[in-house]
Amino acid sequence: MTYSFTSVALLCCAALTVAVPARRASSAYAPVGAPCPAQQLVRQADGVSSAESDWVANRYGKTSEALATWLQNIDSGFEISSGHWRDWHGKRQWSDHGSHGQAPIIGLTSSGGGYRAQLSGAGVVKAFDGREANTTKVSGLYQALTYHAGLSGGSWLLSSIVGNNYPTISFLQTTLWETALQESLLVPAILVSEAARPIYGQVVDQIQAKVADGYQSSIVDPWGRLLSYGLLLGTAGGVQDTMSGISALPNFTSFNGPYPIITALGSDLNIDGTCIPQVNATQYEFHPYEFGSWDQGVDAFVVTEYLGTRFSGGVPVGNCITHYDQLGYVLGTSSNVFAAVCSAIPANMTAAATAVSLAENLAYLANPGAQGISEDQIFGLWPNPFQGYGPSSHVAAQKTLDLVDGGVGVGFQGNPIWPFLHRDQVDVLIVNENSADTVGNYPNGSEIYNTYLAAKAAGLSRMPEIPTADVFVAHGLNKKPTFFGCNSADTLTIIDIPNVNYTFNSGEPTAKIQYFKNETEAMISNGVLIGNYGGKEDWPLCLACGIMKKSGGSLPSGCEACFAEYCYN
Repeated sequence: MTYSFTSVALLCCAALTVAVPARRASSAYAPVGAPCPAQQLVRQADGVSSAESDWVANRYGKTSEALATWLQNIDSGFEISSGHWRDWHGKRQWSDHGSHGQAPIIGLTSSGGGYRAQLSGAGVVKAFDGREANTTKVSGLYQALTYHAGLSGGSWLLSSIVGNNYPTISFLQTTLWETALQESLLVPAILVSEAARPIYGQVVDQIQAKVADGYQSSIVDPWGRLLSYGLLLGTAGGVQDTMSGISALPNFTSFNGPYPIITALGSDLNIDGTCIPQVNATQYEFHPYEFGSWDQGVDAFVVTEYLGTRFSGGVPVGNCITHYDQLGYVLGTSSNVFAAVCSAIPANMTAAATAVSLAENLAYLANPGAQGISEDQIFGLWPNPFQGYGPSSHVAAQKTLDLVDGGVGVGFQGNPIWPFLHRDQVDVLIVNENSADTVGNYPNGSEIYNTYLAAKAAGLSRMPEIPTADVFVAHGLNKKPTFFGCNSADTLTIIDIPNVNYTFNSGEPTAKIQYFKNETEAMISNGVLIGNYGGKEDWPLCLACGIMKKSGGSLPSGCEACFAEYCYN
C-alpha cells in the first residue's frame, strides 16, 4: 500500500470549531498503573513464546479436522483425514514444517489499502468462512487457518474480527460497517456535525486524560479512536479493548479462530535523523501475547499487556503500566500514513478557515489549543520496552519507539508476510493483496517482490522467489491466483490472491474515507469472488492441491494440471 502524504492528508474540508469539553474525572482510554508480575516480561527473540506455542498446539486439533473435512468435500482423492493426522503434542517439532502425516499449518495475510483493503479482504474471509449462509467450495478453509495477519487497512479488518470475538463478515457488515462507513467520522463535516458532537467530545476527553496522566499524545490517538467507532462494537468505539485483552475473549480461549498478528514499521528519526523507513526498516508485530521484532538490532519481545511500562535492561523501572496496548491505538499505528510528511503539522486555529486537511483536524484533536503537532507526534509513540536491553542495540538508547504504517517509506511492503519468515511451523501462506500499485489502484506484484528483496538482504531463506513487477504483469499474475514456492522444499508456499474487479470496480482509492451502503456491499461481494477466483470451476481443487503439495500425502490426479496452471516456480 503506497501513499503520498498529499493523497491521504488532503482528503476533506471543514474547520474544527467545536469547543473542547472539560476533562472528566477518569477515562477508559488512559493507561493504568499495575503491580508488575513475577514473570520475565522482556525476552530475546529466540523463537515464539511458550504462550503462542501452546495456543497453536491447541488450535491444531481444530484446524486439522476442519482441513480434512474441507479436502474431502472437494475431492475424495486427498489421502488425509483427521483420523490419520498425528496429534501435535509431543510429535511435531516447532521447525518440522511440511512433515509427512502432519496437517499443514496455514496462515492468511490481509494487506494494506485503507477501506478498500478492509472490504475486499473481508470478502475473501467471507468466501473462506464455513459459517456463512451462502457457501461455495472454498468455504470452510477459514476454519483451517492457524494465523491471520493484517497491516493498515488489513489491520482494520483483522481488529474488527478478533476485537469483536470472531463474528462472521456478514454480521459485521450489517451490524456495524455499512452504517459506520456511510457516516464515516473521518469526514470532517460529519465529525463536527451535531449528531457526532458526543463522539467528538469523547475523543478529545479521552486523549486529554491520557496527556494529563503524563503520556505524550500523537496524531495516532485521534486517528485510532475515530477509526474504532467503525470497527469495534464495544462501548465508545471499543475504548476498553486492548490487544492483550483478545486473549481473554471466548472464541480465542476456545481456539475457534486464527491467531492475530498486526504489523508496523519503525522510523529512525531519533536514531540517525531518517524519518521515512528505509528498505531495511525494522518490522514490528503486535499480537495478544507479545510485541516486538525479530530483526537484528531489536531481536526481542515484551509481554503485550505491559506495553507502556518503563524498562531498563529488560527489567521494569517502578510499577508496570497496562492498557497502553489499546486496540484502536494499535490499528491506528499500523495504518499511520501521516508520518509520510516527515515534518511538523501546523494547527489551524482560525474558526473562519474554510479548508483544513484531515491531518490538521487530527492534530487539533490530539492537542487542542496547541500550535499543531511536532515532528515526533506524527508517529505512533510507544515507550521503548527494549531500552538498555543488550540484544536490542539499534534501539537500546531510545526512550520511545516511533512506528508507522508498513506501506510508508522506501521499498514499501504492503503485505504482512514478515512474521511468517520467522515462524518455521507455518507451511502455507495465503496472501490477499489489495495494494494500490497501479494508476487504477490495483496490485502489480511490486510489494511482495519488495518483501522478497528484503528477505534476501536479511538472509531469510523461507521466502520463495518472486518475480519483478514487470514480469508479474506480463504473465498476468496480477489478475489471477499464483502459487510461489511450489517446488522449493525449504520455503513457504505462498498462494497470492490479488484484488481483481469481477463485479465491481474494487480499485477504489486508498484515500477514499466514505463508502455508501451499496458500495460496501459491492466491495465485499466482489471480494467473495476474489477468494473464489470468480467461480472458476477448477479453483477449489487447485487451491487444495496448492495447500497440500508439500505435505507428503497422495494427491488427486487433477493436481498435476493445477500445478501446471498455478505454480510459478
